[in-house]
Amino acid sequence: MNAILTLRGVSKHFPGVTALDDVDIDLHAHEVLGLIGQNGSGKSTLMKIIGGLHQPSSGEVRLRGAPVRFGSPLQAARAGIGLVHQEQSLIGNLTVAENLFIDKPTDFARLGFYRRTRMNDAARRQLEKVELAVAPDTPVDELTFAQRQMVELAKVLSLEELVDGHLVVLFDEPTSVLTPSEIQALFRQVRRLKARSSVVFISHRMDEVLSISDRVYVLSDGRNVAERRHGETDPDELYELMVGRQRAGSILPRLNPPAMDAGKRLEVRDLTVPGKVAEVSFSVAPGEIVGLIGVQGSGAEAVCRSIFGVEETYQGRIAVEGREVRLTSPRGAVGLGIGYVPAERKTEGMMKGMSVAANMTVTFGSEYGHGGVLLAPARERREAEKWSQRLKIKTPSLDHRIDQLSGGNQQKAVLSKWLLGRSLKLLVLDHPTRGLDPGARADLFNAIRQLAEDGLSIVFVGDTLDEMVTLSDTILVLRDGRVSRRFDDVQSDRPSEEDIVKAMV
Repeated sequence: MNAILTLRGVSKHFPGVTALDDVDIDLHAHEVLGLIGQNGSGKSTLMKIIGGLHQPSSGEVRLRGAPVRFGSPLQAARAGIGLVHQEQSLIGNLTVAENLFIDKPTDFARLGFYRRTRMNDAARRQLEKVELAVAPDTPVDELTFAQRQMVELAKVLSLEELVDGHLVVLFDEPTSVLTPSEIQALFRQVRRLKARSSVVFISHRMDEVLSISDRVYVLSDGRNVAERRHGETDPDELYELMVGRQRAGSILPRLNPPAMDAGKRLEVRDLTVPGKVAEVSFSVAPGEIVGLIGVQGSGAEAVCRSIFGVEETYQGRIAVEGREVRLTSPRGAVGLGIGYVPAERKTEGMMKGMSVAANMTVTFGSEYGHGGVLLAPARERREAEKWSQRLKIKTPSLDHRIDQLSGGNQQKAVLSKWLLGRSLKLLVLDHPTRGLDPGARADLFNAIRQLAEDGLSIVFVGDTLDEMVTLSDTILVLRDGRVSRRFDDVQSDRPSEEDIVKAMV
């Protein structure tokens, strides 16, 4: 079978890091090729080389039999290659329509002015493909994270009308923020695209990769270590190929239940954020893990942001260790021993351009006798190194820039900045496993569970039903901004996934 896209001996080196090491890959016509691997295995780097964001240090890329070396995403797009980014490439102050066509060869701009009516009409056709009901002239920064992800997809699908010939469409973790119905809409597009395209699909969710892919490549430490055809493998084998250990037993069991009768670390009563949540009430005991789950727009994220002082307009009562407080700023929440890991780590959770060490020690550096962030002193450094090893953050050194790490390793570094705090009492995690591979997710789960065993209270918004029942002591299901059902003592009396889903929808 002739390959549409061929990579031979492709390597990519960054300062102190070999991201790809002599990789060979073939992508055939009308094929969906799954690509899996741990965080830092080189998946995203490979996509960026194919999509024109990076150039290989060595090796050859051939498209339709001819050698290519793209100097920009625009060159790749003109050749029929589109990339749906994991970290989103949209420009917030431009409209949806402008973002869809900014890197495409169109005639929507003339003499420096947009032909907006024509452009918006074309944008509506692309948005209909992904079943996204937003106006083309809406500024992107007014959209939700999930809506922006669907715009990313529509941006790539617009190549169908603009480029002749067989397309290559690259999906880098496209489902990480999508609801089940949105995932099914995406899969319908992927299957439709096969008629005139070849697709590379990256996901950490094994069931997705196996259901949508004709073949699967496994990357490990920048190398291609295995290839499997559809029907020849299962999630357990893929997990072992990725991580190097069997899935069974990778998540530690809960040894001690939370001290439910030891008083309440956090009490929330009738929490209301106009347009987002209404009359939400719950409490968290020392050492308890409370999981919040719901479909997009259920209000779970707004509850987390209220606890951390981001939603200043909330109504209702919040008490920390029996004392009623008014949380109107993150600074006030930190002073009460509350930490928060946001869903959007790039814009809200980390200091791009700074070192891993600086990001890890920025919040609680003063507890170690030093409040700066440019150079961590010895005690800070030891704590940062301890948590780097415990969370298995893959970095050449703690002095390496955080934005040069893989997405999953960035997430673990953002989490660790709170774990250095000796005054931390409550940790709020908004989609903490987003972008993490199964091995890294297991490491994070074990760290969270150990923190709870040590007495830390945890509230988290989960992405999947599996992580809800695996990690939570208590599950709160939110629907339309209200708590629709509560499941107690989850580790002893696990609810069925069907019961949770019924409460969600």
